[in-house]
Amino acid sequence: MLSLTRIVPPGARPLSRDLAPSVLCGTLAGIAVVLQAALLSRAVDAAFLRRASLEALVPLLVAFGAAAFARAALLWLQETLAARASGELRRAVRDRLLRRVLALGPRFLSGERTGEIANTLVGGVDALDAYAAQYLPQAALAALVPSIVLAAVLGSDPLSGLVLLLTFPLVPLFTWLIGSAARERTRAQWVTLSRLSARFLDALAGLSTLKAFGRVEDEARALEAANERHRAVTLEVLRLAFVSALVLEALATLGTAVVAVEVGLRLLYARIAFREALFVLVLAPEFYRPLRALGAAFHAGMAGREAAARMAEIVEAAGPLAAPAVEGERGARAPAFARHRSIRPPRLLFDDVAFSYDGSRSPALEGFALEVASGQTVALLGPTGAGKTTATHVLLRWLEPSRGRVLVDDVPLSTLSPEEWRRRVAWVPQHPRLFHGTVRDNLLLAREDASDADLHRALDLARLRDVVQALPRGLDTPVGEGGERLSGGEAQRLALARAWLKDAPVLVLDEPTAQLDLGTEAAVVEVMGRLREGRTVLLVAHRLTTVAAADRVACVSQGRVVEEGAPAVLARTGSVYPRLRAAWEGAA
Repeated sequence: MLSLTRIVPPGARPLSRDLAPSVLCGTLAGIAVVLQAALLSRAVDAAFLRRASLEALVPLLVAFGAAAFARAALLWLQETLAARASGELRRAVRDRLLRRVLALGPRFLSGERTGEIANTLVGGVDALDAYAAQYLPQAALAALVPSIVLAAVLGSDPLSGLVLLLTFPLVPLFTWLIGSAARERTRAQWVTLSRLSARFLDALAGLSTLKAFGRVEDEARALEAANERHRAVTLEVLRLAFVSALVLEALATLGTAVVAVEVGLRLLYARIAFREALFVLVLAPEFYRPLRALGAAFHAGMAGREAAARMAEIVEAAGPLAAPAVEGERGARAPAFARHRSIRPPRLLFDDVAFSYDGSRSPALEGFALEVASGQTVALLGPTGAGKTTATHVLLRWLEPSRGRVLVDDVPLSTLSPEEWRRRVAWVPQHPRLFHGTVRDNLLLAREDASDADLHRALDLARLRDVVQALPRGLDTPVGEGGERLSGGEAQRLALARAWLKDAPVLVLDEPTAQLDLGTEAAVVEVMGRLREGRTVLLVAHRLTTVAAADRVACVSQGRVVEEGAPAVLARTGSVYPRLRAAWEGAA
């Protein structure tokens, strides 16, 4: 339960409460077993030893049938309720994981493999079913039902009850011994499966590149080797599971045999009545049944435990919300921001911001100070690794600064809800994400209630209307995962159209032309010029031609703004990029 408590959403109803009805039904089913054994032993004793008439046996047989029906119904209800509780748990956990991954943002995802995350969100969450619906209820029943059976046997035959009591600890002891070895194998199985999933997804994503460079056969062999490692580990887990099942069955059979021998000998010498002997013999296997079921559920649920541990790592990963703002301060200042936001685009201020990535020797930002006036476009220019993208991630609240603050119209950004703030920001990254769906679907991500007229206006602004009309089904044409039907420039302009459709007062453009040729770049720069009207814009770029129309240019080096203004930037970069300087002067 420890890992589950770490991944269940705060405020959600405890899983123990959801599983309580299932455990209650299983316990009542155990009571029904005792009642069945009592009725059966009495009926057999009356029929064969006391020569009772059929009329006298009918009530016992009817009661026995009712108890059997009640037991079957209770067992069905137990499984149904456990499955329902497991479904609610998995739904809540998957929702929390998705929200957490989105909240952690690009910094977290850049250090993870997409296939491994997808495997955790799909296969890992599904693996919780065996743990929550089988192992946890069975762990409770393994203590409750044998206690009920033991109490009934002790009341009827104390010697047989003592035998059951002495053999009881052997089953959990051997389960723990074998489970300790199986846990390491199961962890290795989960790791190899995650790596195989990640490798397979990476291979699919880069299949065209692999084919172009003639490396398809090499990648196929690598996948085959990864699959072989997963197969070998899985067989080791199954081998241990079979050994565990064999040991548990042997112990249960041995315990039942000891009870049967001592009861038979005592019955032979008339030291116990037939009815009590039959009652004990019927209940002896039922005493071990929950323990055997727990051993089977233990192996079935172990994968869920390992998956839960990985999910806990995601939930507890360091992210932008590691140091949340004081609720009182947030509630006091957020309304003021809302009033300013409705009048004009906000003013942004980076005030002595510092940030370091985990394991990095030098800070990504150190004393970063920058002001972006309301409605102004400020471009950040500098070499790779200077801290430009980190600054945008701090603004988007993907990262939380270790020192300093970001102000939005004099309101600390840390006091605003990240979700509410991001609704007021449109972000166009260097590699915009287009999803498997139609052009319409990808545009409606920005605003679900947008009309066709709004979509066409966005396409007109991005100079994409003719491109979309030339597609087989226009707006309803599937573009494929990553925008396979579109060129790089068309995908970039579609992302800009999506940003315009969002109609956010703050626009963040992170290297929007880095991968484009000069002709396509000119088209994208023209679209950006129309998009930034009436918005506060922070633009990150390497190329001077991209930032030529910016109101101000800030040069970033080693995590800080060293100089501002076009002349200073040209003095630093003109000698290295003469063609870019000429383009700048030509644009001016």
